Amino acid sequence: MRPSLPLRLASALKPTSSSSLSRPGPMAILPPIPLYRRLLRAHRKHLPREMRLLGDEYIKAEFRAHRDVENPAHLIGFLTEWQLYAQKIEGESWVGEKLDEGKIAKMSDEQLEQLYELMKAIQKGEAGEDGSS
Repeated sequence: MRPSLPLRLASALKPTSSSSLSRPGPMAILPPIPLYRRLLRAHRKHLPREMRLLGDEYIKAEFRAHRDVENPAHLIGFLTEWQLYAQKIEGESWVGEKLDEGKIAKMSDEQLEQLYELMKAIQKGEAGEDGSS
């Protein structure tokens, strides 16, 4: 039986050497389920209905897709990015913000395709709003 996601994450966050004690500690990462709930709550509270529906579906799909990830580095990266996203949504600092070019450069072809599909879905939603008035 494979260890659960929170147990794998906790073991990945343990320092591996004494030299890591001299460096500043990592950002406290929320476990997957509380983070998932926080994201949905932030969408409900801070996003318009159409954006919330699209965002909620995206979050659900991403968390489902990463349910069985084994690599601790991928888990930490996944949870860290979603936690940063939650902080931005809650602070509303995301409005009008552009994607970081460094992050885009590091994306795989699959991630870029997914980002393009998300952009098309957003544009389709905006066009639907304009056409219905």
